[in-house]
Amino acid sequence: MKRFLLFLIFLTSLTTFSQEEAWVYFNDKPNSQIFLDNPLTMLTQRALDRRTNQGIALNVNDTPIHQPYIDQITAANGIVVKAKSKWLNCLHIRGSIANIQALTSFSFVNHIHFANNALNLKTSNSTQIIPVNKQMETQIVFPYGNSTNQIQMLNGHLLHQQNFTGAGKIIAVLDSGFINVNTAQPFQRLFDNNLILGGYNFVSKNNNIYALHNHGTLVLSCMGGYKANELVGSAPDAQYYLFITEDVTSENPVEESNWVEAAEEADRLGVDIITSSLGYFGYDNPNYSHTYSDMTGNTNFASQGVNIAFSKGIVVVISAGNNGATGEPHVGVPAEATNALAIGAVNPTEVYANFSSIGPSFDGRIKPDVMAQGQDAVLSNTDGAIITASGTSFSGPIMAGMIASFWQAFPSLTNQQVVNLVKQSSDRFSNPTNQYGYGIPDFQLASNNALLNVTPSEKQHFVLYPNPTTDIIKIKFSTDFVDVKMMIFNSLGQMVLEKSNVQSDENINLENLNSGIYFYKIASANATLTGKIIKK
Repeated sequence: MKRFLLFLIFLTSLTTFSQEEAWVYFNDKPNSQIFLDNPLTMLTQRALDRRTNQGIALNVNDTPIHQPYIDQITAANGIVVKAKSKWLNCLHIRGSIANIQALTSFSFVNHIHFANNALNLKTSNSTQIIPVNKQMETQIVFPYGNSTNQIQMLNGHLLHQQNFTGAGKIIAVLDSGFINVNTAQPFQRLFDNNLILGGYNFVSKNNNIYALHNHGTLVLSCMGGYKANELVGSAPDAQYYLFITEDVTSENPVEESNWVEAAEEADRLGVDIITSSLGYFGYDNPNYSHTYSDMTGNTNFASQGVNIAFSKGIVVVISAGNNGATGEPHVGVPAEATNALAIGAVNPTEVYANFSSIGPSFDGRIKPDVMAQGQDAVLSNTDGAIITASGTSFSGPIMAGMIASFWQAFPSLTNQQVVNLVKQSSDRFSNPTNQYGYGIPDFQLASNNALLNVTPSEKQHFVLYPNPTTDIIKIKFSTDFVDVKMMIFNSLGQMVLEKSNVQSDENINLENLNSGIYFYKIASANATLTGKIIKK
């Protein structure tokens, strides 16, 4: 990624850049009720189902921007529309100061916010800006194979062993490009199983997603890559949308607008998780750059997008950043958002990686939230070779994939419950720090905690727990089911245990079974459940 020299001149004349960046916000959405009365005109059924399952009501920010407003701004003298956000009811525009300010003559314009804060008549901040690389750096250093550690560190292998590998969950990846994802061998399994659902290039405004840059390729491989005995991603059976929001040729606030626009599309399509290894602090034009005092959770444009995405029932996973050893070491935009799950990096021995951005946020919140392996992470490059690389770019997607696998195991959880359980399972939850946040999650502990409160849903009649186990297994089910029977088989298909008339939460003794993997079948007159048991 492009770097900046630290001795750049920090004060730049406003006349250096003839075109300014700004957001124009509108007063209303005159036709919003029409869309609310016909929700499938604006959201897919899967997006509506996510809201229903989590008790989230539709509201006006789900509806599109009023098209005549867009048309009039587009036709205005000297104005170029670069992106739009229905959530925030605004357009990202480019033009001269005079032409942008002239838009206030439209009665439907509420206000204009310049990316250059000096033009918004705000008190200037004298804090020195050190321009930083807003995209996470990737320092190439060349069944799980070498990727074992990054999965086992999170006890993710125990989810995988129970066939919880992200199936049925959809992850949107927002990044800079996905070169060779459609040709490199570690991604072939995704295409063989129709797990790449599509995507869009918000930078070039076309469908060419296998272009522009390699960073998204590396990121995707941490979740969906598969090369036997070399690399297994953290969610190899999840489905994916690939969105390009990052223009690697420049550092400009429009990329925050691209990010929000992509998040809105992800929501429309019904995704469960957004993951993004992108971050923003410094820009080509220093007048647009953020300062630490901006990191208050809902001030910055992309951070506002994160928070709205979360309000729609989506888990939003953001890499914390690689600026821990710089003059401005703090977590940036949008990882600093109130509802972003910001992921820092540790090395393979679970020690803080000194490049990982730190907290707290300016308003004192815990950031990063949790940690995963980001130093010497194992992944695929664009040629399909399995390599190691370092950056929170990789701890983020490793975590996102594990969350998909976990959520598959407990599909009735809300996004807030998922995030809470992940944080609560972390090894520093009771004593968070500025470097580690709440620490490294344990997805087996998160699963055990989830089971304490789980109630079988209509789609999940039986819940078997704890799994893995030592000597005791239990089955939870409602009183609607009688004559419940459990059978356990070894790897040869031989029945090694059978129990009839099982009661909900009854102890079933496994102490006579050797350690290993077994298969079970739970059955009643009108429902069955099959799966694996791991006996420690």
